[in-house]
Amino acid sequence: MGFFHLLWALVVGFFSGLIARYLMHTSLGFWSTVLLGVLGSIVGGFIGGLIWKPRDDKFHPAGIFMSILGAVLLLFIWNRIG
Repeated sequence: MGFFHLLWALVVGFFSGLIARYLMHTSLGFWSTVLLGVLGSIVGGFIGGLIWKPRDDKFHPAGIFMSILGAVLLLFIWNRIG
């Protein structure tokens, strides 16, 4: 994983976390928003892998839509548990 790949994952994670935070009416800090988006991408990639088989049988993080969906799901679970 190169530097630009990591940087892109953080940027996409921030924006997907920001959108999920807005949709769920939750207030989080900057790094919490980035972490939420990156974890949402992992969850969204897992959900997407269950629905659509990956081309090379490896796990891939999700795109922006599934990242937002995964982050919203994580925030929903977090609000119910915490």
